[in-house]
Amino acid sequence: MIQSSEKYLEKKLREEVRKAGGLAIKFTSPYFTGMPDRLVLMPKGKIWFVEVKSTGKKLKDIQEAQAEKLQELGFNARLVDSKATLDSLIEEVRG
Repeated sequence: MIQSSEKYLEKKLREEVRKAGGLAIKFTSPYFTGMPDRLVLMPKGKIWFVEVKSTGKKLKDIQEAQAEKLQELGFNARLVDSKATLDSLIEEVRG
């Protein structure tokens, strides 16, 4: 697998989401630890919570728990840690 930095993946995420007509907003929640760091907002009210990590980096336990909780609530929560996972997410949000 080709290594991709978090900075590169975040930049490409913002660019590709914008091209698809949406926004990839930096999301911080100071009192709710472990929330994903990007909120992807697409037309027709579609929302994804996205955690971006450098290739090979793993989610912290609290990040995994928060992603699972978001999914249990019916939200889309994804990890982007490579060009392949980024491409997959972009295909999904365009769908």
